[in-house]
Amino acid sequence: MEKKQDRKKAVALRYNPDQGQTPKVVGTGQGTIAEQILKLAQEHDIPIHEDGDLVEILSHLDPGEDIPAETYLVVAEILAFIYQANDKAKVDTL
Repeated sequence: MEKKQDRKKAVALRYNPDQGQTPKVVGTGQGTIAEQILKLAQEHDIPIHEDGDLVEILSHLDPGEDIPAETYLVVAEILAFIYQANDKAKVDTL
């Protein structure tokens, strides 16, 4: 039996730069729910970033909540990486 602290956790974020809002938590889960979140992300080609410390902070938020100010820099770096990867993928498919 897996220990509670060993269970996989996942947090899903949504960010729409056109609306000028901060990223919001849209889903959190651990164990089977975390695996489902990751599976859905993979099925829809949504980039996945692993950061245990960030997940630990964000997993305590309810869906619909803005991310806390102390996580802005880390999340901004992740979003920048994702946008660069998406732009590169677009160029590679042309």
